Amino acid sequence: MTPRSEPLLWLQLIALGVLPLEALLLLLVLADSAPGPLPGLERLLCWAIGALAPSLLLGRRPADVWSLLLLQTPLRGRREPQRRLSRLQAAPGLALATAGGAALALPLLWWIDGHAAVAAPITPFASCPRLVALLLAALLLVVMLWQWQQLIQSLWLLSRSPEVVAATSPLTLEELEQQRLCLGLPLLLPEPLKLTVAEVPPQPMPSSPAQAPGSEPSAVEAVAVEPEQTSEESHGADLDQEIP
Repeated sequence: MTPRSEPLLWLQLIALGVLPLEALLLLLVLADSAPGPLPGLERLLCWAIGALAPSLLLGRRPADVWSLLLLQTPLRGRREPQRRLSRLQAAPGLALATAGGAALALPLLWWIDGHAAVAAPITPFASCPRLVALLLAALLLVVMLWQWQQLIQSLWLLSRSPEVVAATSPLTLEELEQQRLCLGLPLLLPEPLKLTVAEVPPQPMPSSPAQAPGSEPSAVEAVAVEPEQTSEESHGADLDQEIP
């Protein structure tokens, strides 16, 4: 089994295009909200709610790789290769990558909030109070952090070889429920992708070189097969032998 045959791993890579769009939405949310007397403290509280606290939770229970936040593959409907890949999520490097994404969210929020006024003429959140805007921004940070972890996990699992997956023991249903954060309605049951390897057409055998003029024929070519005599010719030869 190769991880590249799992369609949900490829579907998680959509986060590469969705994350910039969510950052733009974050800019629109904060565009027309006037900062208070302590804007730095407001940003720190928003980051703590939307990135720091979720990163601690995702560090203990990583986001289930078979979950798309709103939809997921049912626990009892998961195949053994999928449960093997779920165990490979426990790599220490993935937890560090999640923490790094939470750390990057702070300067991103700080910069967006400081330059959000440029989008004030086009924002649909013009009448949104500052507190509501910060809560919506924290919610967007939670979604962005979830997608960041899913993106890193999918890239990690897609790079695993079939030998590594086969040597990994699958997670049990109890371990999945206790060690993974499975969110969404259990409605996803995609079939694995059928990856085919292009077959190389067989090359024709090289023909024997043509005989050079003047060369002697080989022993096989020198043997001539005489045609069989017909029944009339053989009967006539017998009569010639009997006449004295």
